[in-house]
Amino acid sequence: MAFRIPKPPLDTPMIPRPKLTLVLCLTAVLTTTMCLSPVAFSASPNVLKKQVAKLKKQIRKLKNQLANATRPVPDWIEFVNVGLPGNPADPIDGDAAVAGTQNFGSVPYEFRIAKYEVTLAQYTAFLNAVAATDTYNLYNANLASDANVAGIARSGTPGSYTYATFGNAARPVSYVSWFDAARFCNWLHHGRPTGAQNNDTTETGAYPLYGATAGVAIERAPGSLYWLPGDDEWYKVAYYQPPGTGGGDTDGYWTYPTRSNSLPGNQPGAFPVVNQANFRLGSNLFSITQSSTYDSQQNYLAPVGLYQGSATFFGAFDLGGNVAEWTDGIPSSGNRATRGGGWPHYGSQLNANSRNATPPTTESSSIGFRVATKP
Repeated sequence: MAFRIPKPPLDTPMIPRPKLTLVLCLTAVLTTTMCLSPVAFSASPNVLKKQVAKLKKQIRKLKNQLANATRPVPDWIEFVNVGLPGNPADPIDGDAAVAGTQNFGSVPYEFRIAKYEVTLAQYTAFLNAVAATDTYNLYNANLASDANVAGIARSGTPGSYTYATFGNAARPVSYVSWFDAARFCNWLHHGRPTGAQNNDTTETGAYPLYGATAGVAIERAPGSLYWLPGDDEWYKVAYYQPPGTGGGDTDGYWTYPTRSNSLPGNQPGAFPVVNQANFRLGSNLFSITQSSTYDSQQNYLAPVGLYQGSATFFGAFDLGGNVAEWTDGIPSSGNRATRGGGWPHYGSQLNANSRNATPPTTESSSIGFRVATKP
């Protein structure tokens, strides 16, 4: 009798063909073992014993192949675990721009967050996978022309665009809108496929975009595999450290995302140089050049993780400085929240009470993003 196999929901990972083939092979061998014909059972005990031993050997081999085929692939993006679910919110106001006290940071579940901001190299891989035509303008030409942050060049014509990094590809990507970042998450959700920008690549997954390029009505879908951090998720990773854990603040939250209540410096360097970030000091001193003179031809972005002694409690880098980061938050009508400040910003942008209301279509030299995922 014919029957129809139901289609799995969007958030259910499909079994790749090689893995499915191994599953079917293993099933066939097991079925053969359980359904030997009467003739087989009428054979002499020695012959039957050899047949069983041979089948067991085949089963062991197929099980090993299946285990290898289904072993999780190492993360393309490096993540850190964010534990301590059910932590209290910060008692101090987390948004000075909104009247009253806004308490952020309490997250009732574990999750993981990218250790670093999405880099030029990672975003270039995304473009090469889905932007041969670039239906939704994932590429901004300033990524090639703005010397302060440049690092991705585009070649070819619509339908055959290709992309390549130049300079240090470990710097964070900028000139991305909230929608660009959301499409990147959808692409990760679908397993980084190659193809046109459609429901199989960028338009469904964590965010049901379906061609949307404006507005803030889109919400994270249940079962999302990768997403932009929410207000509380981002805030917890940036500022939380339980009191009494390696010098944590008495109320559990730092003022700056460098595990400090004091304004960071901006001196690049390896550990033990601590409490540093890529931002502009009040004296106008830029971090990368250590000069107060602005240079239109200077790239001011730091390779991710350069400030090695200034990670957050959970081990994430650059939540303060380098580029500000898109979040899922909606601080006011028509806006998404950006946090952390970037290379041209002053120290106030790194403060825990700084939550910027930014139109989601904004593409700026000082805004990038990082992603979150399941534990």
